[in-house]
Order: sequence, then structure tokens, then C-alpha cells
Amino acid sequence: MRTADSPTAAPASQTLSRGLRTLEILAEEPDGRTTAEIADELGVHRSIAYRILRTLEEHSLVVRDAGGRFQAGPGLAILARGVAPRLQTAALPELTAVAAELQMTAFIAVRDRRHCVTLVAVEPPHGEGALVQRPGSRHRFDAGAPGIAIQSALTEARWEHLAPGEPYREESRIAAATGYAVSRDEVIPGVSSVAAPILVRGQLPAALAVVYLRSDRPVEEIGARLAEAARAVGSVL
Repeated sequence: MRTADSPTAAPASQTLSRGLRTLEILAEEPDGRTTAEIADELGVHRSIAYRILRTLEEHSLVVRDAGGRFQAGPGLAILARGVAPRLQTAALPELTAVAAELQMTAFIAVRDRRHCVTLVAVEPPHGEGALVQRPGSRHRFDAGAPGIAIQSALTEARWEHLAPGEPYREESRIAAATGYAVSRDEVIPGVSSVAAPILVRGQLPAALAVVYLRSDRPVEEIGARLAEAARAVGSVL
């Protein structure tokens, strides 16, 4: 009899799901994970986790360091370039300018069901102490300025159709009026974020955002700058 954690073969769909979950785990852990840690995360036998990791390694989606820890591999960067390439290309000059001007990490976030996912990020030059926002990082859609900004670009009726039963936040109504969203302590304690929606024809809105610990700039000034950058990206698209 087979069990969920036995080292016997699993259905293809289950193996695929485990492989994708492994990539998510490694994308969120810059220091990598051992085979045993991946097995624990997946709830499977160590031999199953090893087979998954070896398959991903063959495709350069994961790499193994000298200590035997697995990390996200360069193959993921190739795949990432294929995700909304026009948006990434259009946004990069604006992200670079915003990061340099505000001395904050600037990034593009998109909606992935119940999460916001960072698509591309630019850190400020000479920005020692700036918070890092890695592409592929994710947080709950209902927490943080990017989710508010994306929701604010949708009508309440469209949101209800898109996500039945999920509330339309009061902060989104405010962001729709001001052109930008603000959050603090929602994703990480002590961290603030400001975001403005980017309208993408034929697709869900995205958000252009910054994240920071503290700033001498008024939040209204930051928000206005992001709204300007988001409009510039939208005009290119």
C-alpha cells in the first residue's frame, strides 16, 4: 500500500505540484535548503524530495552548493523574463529613476490569486540599508500597498466578479481618489510601502511600489512620484 510519504512513484500531477512547491520554497529562501528540509516542507520521504531536486537541477531551475544545499537556479531567470515581458521592459527605466531619486527599492507587483508577487525590482544606487525586494517574493494580497493599489484600479463590481466574497477595502476607495496607496506594518512590522496602480490594457492592473523603513519625504510626495511613474509606464504599454 502506498502512503503520501513513501518513496514509491507518485502520480504525475502530484509530482508536478511538489516540484512547483519546491521552487516556491527555494525562491523564498536565499540561503537555500537541504534535501531533508525540503522533504519536511513537502511532507514526503527524503528520497522523493531528492528525486524532485535532481530533476529540477538538470533543468538549471535549482543549483547545489558545496555544502549540499539547494538554491534557486539561473533557469528561473530565463522563465521569469517570459512573464509580462512588455510590462517589465516598460517599467525598468521608471523603476531605476524612482529608486535613485527616492533612495528606496522600487518594484512591480502583480496579482496571483490571493497573493501579490514581485515581478521585477530595482535597488537604489548607494542605497546602503535599503530594504531588498526580490523578484518572485510574495505576500497576501489583502496586506500591503501593492494589493490596495491594484484593487483601487478595479471597480467594486469587477472585483466582486473577480474574487467573490473577498472584501473591497476602504483603503482602496481612498487610493482610487488619491492615485496611490499607503501601508505600514501590514506585511512586515516597521516597514512602510507606497504603491500606485499601472493600467495594462487587456490585463489586470499591476502596481509600481516602493518599500522602506523610514524616510524624510512626506508620504504625499512619494505617492505623487509613484503615480507619475505608473502613468508613464501605462502610456508606454
